[in-house]
Amino acid sequence: MARMLVAYHSRGGNTKEMATLVGSGASSVGGVEVDVKPVASIRAEVLTGYDAIVLGSPTYYGLPAAEVKKLLDDSVAFHGQLEGKVGGAFSSSANIAGGNETTIMAILEALLIHGMVVQGTSAGDHYGPVAVGKPDGRATDQCKAYGKRVATLAKSLHG
Repeated sequence: MARMLVAYHSRGGNTKEMATLVGSGASSVGGVEVDVKPVASIRAEVLTGYDAIVLGSPTYYGLPAAEVKKLLDDSVAFHGQLEGKVGGAFSSSANIAGGNETTIMAILEALLIHGMVVQGTSAGDHYGPVAVGKPDGRATDQCKAYGKRVATLAKSLHG
């Protein structure tokens, strides 16, 4: 059975809601165990026990929250041990053009340096789901589809 972690930081609740939606989509794939947890409760060493890791962050000045960056910084101690695992990212911001894509790309860059596999999509939110404020119907659909897509890939590679 493949294991997937959806870890997030959220102050206002929007990114947490997105994480729950991503987890819901992932849970719809049989043969995948999904954990949804705040990044503050995750120690970097547990990342090696997952086949897929998806990180969610609000956007602050076009970048991930310090709490998400800390987990990524701490994960350097496990460089090479995440090779071939599936990675992904999602973000929320306060306004359109608030930096969602740059936040996602910053997270994905770190995951790619770890040697992780990242799957985009030709439709919808190409790099990962985004929301402006509270996730609306479009963002909800994107989050669920993303969770399902990442879980399906993780199951295919590691299940």
